[in-house]
Amino acid sequence: MNSGSSNLEKGVQTLAQTAQSLNSARPPATGHRVKRHTGLMDWITTVDHKKIAILYLWAGGFFFGIGGLEAILIRIQLIKPMNTFLDAQTFNELITMHGTTMIFLGVMPVIFALMNAVIPLQIGARDVAFPFLNALGFWTFLFGGLLLNLSWVMGGAPDAGWTAYTPLSSTTYSATHGVDFYTIGLQIAGLGTLIGGINFLATIITMRAPGMSYMRMPMFAWATFITSAIILFAFPAITVGLVLLTFDRILGANFFNPETGGNPVLWQHIFWIFGHPEVYILILPAFGIISEVIPTFSRKRLFGYSSMVFATLLIAFLGFMVWAHHMFTTGLGPVANALFSVSTMLIAVPTGIKIFNWLFTMWGGQVRFTTPNLFAVGFIPTFTMGGVTGVMLASAPADFQFHDTYFVVAHFHYVIVGGLVLGLFAGLHYWWPKMFGRMLSETLGKWTFWTFIIGFHLTFFVQHFLGLMGMQRRVFTYLPNQQFDTLNLVSTVGAGLMGVGMLIFLWNIFITSRKSADAADDPWEDGRTLEWTIPSPPPEYNFKQTPLVRGIDAFWKEKRAGHTSMTPSEPVGSIHMPSATILPFLMSAGIFIAGLGFMFSRDTFGSDLLSFLFNNYIVTGLGLVITFGSMLMRSLFDDHGWHIEPEELEGR
Repeated sequence: MNSGSSNLEKGVQTLAQTAQSLNSARPPATGHRVKRHTGLMDWITTVDHKKIAILYLWAGGFFFGIGGLEAILIRIQLIKPMNTFLDAQTFNELITMHGTTMIFLGVMPVIFALMNAVIPLQIGARDVAFPFLNALGFWTFLFGGLLLNLSWVMGGAPDAGWTAYTPLSSTTYSATHGVDFYTIGLQIAGLGTLIGGINFLATIITMRAPGMSYMRMPMFAWATFITSAIILFAFPAITVGLVLLTFDRILGANFFNPETGGNPVLWQHIFWIFGHPEVYILILPAFGIISEVIPTFSRKRLFGYSSMVFATLLIAFLGFMVWAHHMFTTGLGPVANALFSVSTMLIAVPTGIKIFNWLFTMWGGQVRFTTPNLFAVGFIPTFTMGGVTGVMLASAPADFQFHDTYFVVAHFHYVIVGGLVLGLFAGLHYWWPKMFGRMLSETLGKWTFWTFIIGFHLTFFVQHFLGLMGMQRRVFTYLPNQQFDTLNLVSTVGAGLMGVGMLIFLWNIFITSRKSADAADDPWEDGRTLEWTIPSPPPEYNFKQTPLVRGIDAFWKEKRAGHTSMTPSEPVGSIHMPSATILPFLMSAGIFIAGLGFMFSRDTFGSDLLSFLFNNYIVTGLGLVITFGSMLMRSLFDDHGWHIEPEELEGR
């Protein structure tokens, strides 16, 4: 077997040398004018997946900060009985915007930041399949998120809960434009997410390095691939629901109004047939991150790689079959309740496989408790607790008691914060030197871990007992002497400690950014995958030569063979690069303007000019002209990109 590998390596090297000599004899590839921008314009026009990753990261950090501030305000209101810090309307707006912001605008872009930064590097690609679409996906997401948050200063935020259940989200009970900002903002942001999912599917299917079969892909690449497939099938459902709710509210349709033949439970079905797969859209990338971090810092191959792949596929498949466990109290009947109870309990099996495989990976390994590994190890018991309470909620009779109590709030946060956010912290600390060329402080990283995880358990562990004692969710205050007082105080203190952990993380980023970018190619010294074979941060073209993959954990395999770098699969040659363009930004801005115009198209304004512009759909039309005009320019004017020639790559 070793002889065969050696012969293959020699053959590839001979081919590379022959092709290199031929390459030097031919004229250089056709050159095109390079579009170079600096400063803000560079970021607005970039199509480089590494820069788009940074844009996603800063946007996610911004929205995560807003959602975190909303959470702190909620907990201050609930710190004591009969508190008057917030009124009921403001509290309803805060809980709606906190949930919506965190789920759709806070953690999703951080997931896409890591996908953009890491996936092309892990599969040996020089970019994603569609760089233009990658930029378009980010800008549509950002403009959708900004539109949603404009509601705070344009007449009131949505107040029907983050699930926007009808009839609470109808104009009868939510008369301001708050829910309109919700429906249109999420449609625009969701379009960006859908574009991103399609792009990563195409990238992973078509752009893997030679030798990287599906069963040689890193687990984070597998998690991204399966997550993107879930996005492809789940997001159209919520898009349809949001369009129907928009029609109900703005055009006077009757999809969800029972007085005119509509059905409010229909919204719940549409929302949750997207909403539960959305949970796996969030958590599967975290699973992938943990499956990268634990083997690296255990100096062992991931235990049960094949079973991990098929467990991930099974979770994605079953994730579309459990949505009605959110609706046990709507009167679906015993047969439906029983079926969805069984399917919900069944999904715990592949999840359990992952938990045990991570533990077996660490067993007998040379475990190093670096900051990324602390977050990864902390993830395992914390997420497991969330999974166990999920199985409890899967029992329909028990769910009748738990439903709409703080028990459900605790369960959900143990899965999303205790699972996803800890996973994202692990991934950010792990790949930060690869993204920015700088190592985050290990000391501050460990302070972040301990303050955040202790604060997390203080905040949400006690909420299980608040729910069991009968405290309802979404109530802005409560009467004294119900045994709620002390536990709510503890929960609020814990939320403050989580905030301290986030501030330490931000301080870590700040002081690290002032250091020189001197991180090694493989700063953790035990990197197993292709991203650790290139400089930190990577050059614009990622790989000077596409690597040849000879097994799972491709770089680790080369290390074990005594090599310090990957065997190239091609000679040094001209590398084609996509050109920067402002069109994705303009297309997204146009959609933003059109959405804002449509939202206010039937309003009465004090100004005749505003009435003329909005009531005659002129603002809406202007936005559509910008969007479709940009699309037309993209279609009519070809941009062939530009090339990096071998002389530049060799530094000559």
